[in-house]
Amino acid sequence: MRLDDLIDEFFLARMPKKHSEHTLAAYRRDLNSIRSQLSDVLGIPPEAITIDQLDVKTLRRAFAGTAHLAAATISRTWSTWNQLFGFLVAEQVLPGNPMAAVEKPHVPKGRPKAIVGDDSVDRLLRLAARGRSGARDPWPERDFAVVVTLLTCGLRLSELLGLTLRSLDGPEGDRVIGVRGKGNKERTVPLEPEVETILVDYLESRLRRFPGRVTAADPLFVNNRGEAMTRGSLQYLIEQLYREAGIRSSVPAGALVHALRHTFATSLARNGASGIELQRLLGHESLATTQRYVDATAREVRAAARTNEAYRTLRRLAEDG
Repeated sequence: MRLDDLIDEFFLARMPKKHSEHTLAAYRRDLNSIRSQLSDVLGIPPEAITIDQLDVKTLRRAFAGTAHLAAATISRTWSTWNQLFGFLVAEQVLPGNPMAAVEKPHVPKGRPKAIVGDDSVDRLLRLAARGRSGARDPWPERDFAVVVTLLTCGLRLSELLGLTLRSLDGPEGDRVIGVRGKGNKERTVPLEPEVETILVDYLESRLRRFPGRVTAADPLFVNNRGEAMTRGSLQYLIEQLYREAGIRSSVPAGALVHALRHTFATSLARNGASGIELQRLLGHESLATTQRYVDATAREVRAAARTNEAYRTLRRLAEDG
C-alpha cells in the first residue's frame, strides 16, 4: 500500500478529534519532512513510497537526515510518525510499530525564553502604541492590540490566530477571551479593562478600514487587506516591532511570538502566581511543564539560597573593604 494513501487514512481517522488547522498543518510538516528523507534514502519519488519499504533501517537513515534540526523538532517529528505507525498497527496494516527501534532525541528542559532587559517590554509597548515609522500602511491600533493580547494573555501563536470575534465573551468590565489550545482543549483568560479598551479601539479602527457586515465567526486579528492574519504575517509583524524598538538582541534565539508568552508566564511567576494558576492560564496539560517558570523565578528559592553561610561571609568581607 502507498504511504500517501495511508497518511490520508490517518488524517481521516483523526477528524473526530477536531484538531485545529494549525495542529493539522504541524502534523503535515512532520510527516512530509521524513517522507522527503525517505524518498532520498530509497531513491524513488515520495508518491511512490509503499509501506512495506519502511523497515527500521530505512527509517533510521531517514531520521538521520534531520540531524541538523533542533532536538525538539526531531522529537516532535518522531512523535508524529509514532502516532502514524500506532494507527497502522491498530488498523492491522502492520504487525508492530518500528518507531520503537528508532532513537528519539532527549530534549533537555530549557529555561523560559522570556524577553530580557528591564525596559524591553516598555519600549515594545510604546512603539506598538504609536506605530511603526517604517510601515508602508501603518495600523498602530491593530499592532498594539496584538502585542498587548500576547503579553497579557500568554497565547501561543496558533491560539492567537485561531481567535474569532466570538472569542470575546462576558459583560463589559468583566470580559474573558476564549482560547482553543493544544489538543483542542478550551480555556478562558480574563481581560482586564485596560486590555478590553485597547481591543475595542482596534475593532473600531478595523470597521473604519473595512466597513461592512461582520460576523462572530470572523477572525479577531486581520492583516492590512482585511483577511485573517497568517503565521508568517504575525511573525513578521512581531520581528519588525522588536527591531524598531531596539530590543531584537533581548529576545532569546529561536523565539519570536513565543517569547511574549514566556514573558507573560515569568512575569506572573515572579509576582507570586502559583503553579496551578499558571497552568490554567497557559493551558498546560502537565503541571511539570508549568513548573519551569516557577523554578526560574521563585523568590522563596532565591531567599533560601541566600541563607548559605558563605553569603554572610561575603557580605562581611565587602563591608570590611
